[in-house]
Amino acid sequence: MTKYANVPEKDGSRTNPKIFVLDTNIILHDYKAIKKFQENDLVIPVAVVEELDKFKKGNDALSYNARGFMREIDRITEGKKFGKRGVQIAKGLGCIRVEPNHPFAEEFKDLFHDDTQDHRILATAMWVRDNNPGRFTALVTKDINLRLKAKAAGMEVQDYLTDRVEEKKVEDREREVRFLDDITADQVHSILNGPENCVQWKGLVESRPQANQLYKFRDSEGRVHCARYDWDRDVIILVRSKEAYGIRPRNDEQVFAMDACLNPKISLVSLTGGAGTGKTLIAIAAALEQERDYDQIVITRPAVVLGNQDIGFLPGDKDRKMSPFMQPIMDNVAVIREQFRASSKEALKIQRLIDEGRIVIEPLAYIRGRSLGRSFFIIDEAQNLTPHEVKTIITRAAEGTKMVFTGDIFQIDQPYLDMWSNGLTHLSDKMDGQKLFEHISLRKGERSELSELAARLL
Repeated sequence: MTKYANVPEKDGSRTNPKIFVLDTNIILHDYKAIKKFQENDLVIPVAVVEELDKFKKGNDALSYNARGFMREIDRITEGKKFGKRGVQIAKGLGCIRVEPNHPFAEEFKDLFHDDTQDHRILATAMWVRDNNPGRFTALVTKDINLRLKAKAAGMEVQDYLTDRVEEKKVEDREREVRFLDDITADQVHSILNGPENCVQWKGLVESRPQANQLYKFRDSEGRVHCARYDWDRDVIILVRSKEAYGIRPRNDEQVFAMDACLNPKISLVSLTGGAGTGKTLIAIAAALEQERDYDQIVITRPAVVLGNQDIGFLPGDKDRKMSPFMQPIMDNVAVIREQFRASSKEALKIQRLIDEGRIVIEPLAYIRGRSLGRSFFIIDEAQNLTPHEVKTIITRAAEGTKMVFTGDIFQIDQPYLDMWSNGLTHLSDKMDGQKLFEHISLRKGERSELSELAARLL
């Protein structure tokens, strides 16, 4: 059963549906959340509706969710009045109602002086609790600050957990490479020197591995080699270090990453790791190496700005507005160019592809509505995307398209996402074991010795 929030295993109101008061950020995160609370009742404070009104115009995910929620509520309540309990959301689900704003009780007025939307939502949640004795009532919000305020006031408060990946699963994904400790000398010879560079998995592992399971093993001299389980061939195959457009892997994880990005059978790749681990560089180099196989190379990243401000508020034309956001991508392209002389055919080819529009470097907001057929699509900083945004991007991929998502789940700039609920983590969890998908966690920084030292010690 899907878990939507943390609720007591046993409480005195087991026979009554629970009441959940939703904050604005829950709806902006997933407007379909109102259908995820099973038979329990939902309350939407008027303050939330007022906040949603500010988000209804625009093309980003927040605006999409705000409009989607308004349409859904309008459909549910068509020809009906909320009444005391509200209107049933759907068969088998609880009821939903919009509750007018209520002030804090006298004992809390001195605790919360400012008249803010968060305080109005909290006050209304406490009013709902006090006026429904015997029923479990909780405020659901992704705003950590509001959760702290609610706890200070003695209000039950929860995070939205429907698309939150379990912590153990996230930890396991960070340790996805397994060591073949019991591999024999004959098996090592078969995978290193055999005609097909492969070895049967039976006898090495207890059960058939998941598609694209990654392995390492040692030869007789103690050298470490990389391998991957090939689902179609049903064998563990050798993964060799491959060069792409002048970029060669510097560690084992980069070997896996380059192999996945160059493998035409794998159309969806997830690369996670800290700054300087080579995620974006490897993805771009692999795309350039295979440019003849695709009509277009699209490199993009979400433009994270404060609040609900669109990039339109920034001065200048589109290129000037987006320069701060896209500069890291341009830095990676420059690194690849520097592998060759300025007059070399490789360096000139990169510029020609840009001039012809076959390499497109744009923010994600400008990609919406485009056809994604036969494209090598690189989505950088994907940890700042919601699960819904990642799903929207992938479901628009046509035949012949390859997608590489890169990011660092420990460096999230969106206030209502964390390492367990962001789109990149969600992608790795849901796609795990699919033969079209491969995930690699890169750990070692290769930008410079100083960068690696700082990452470890600071």
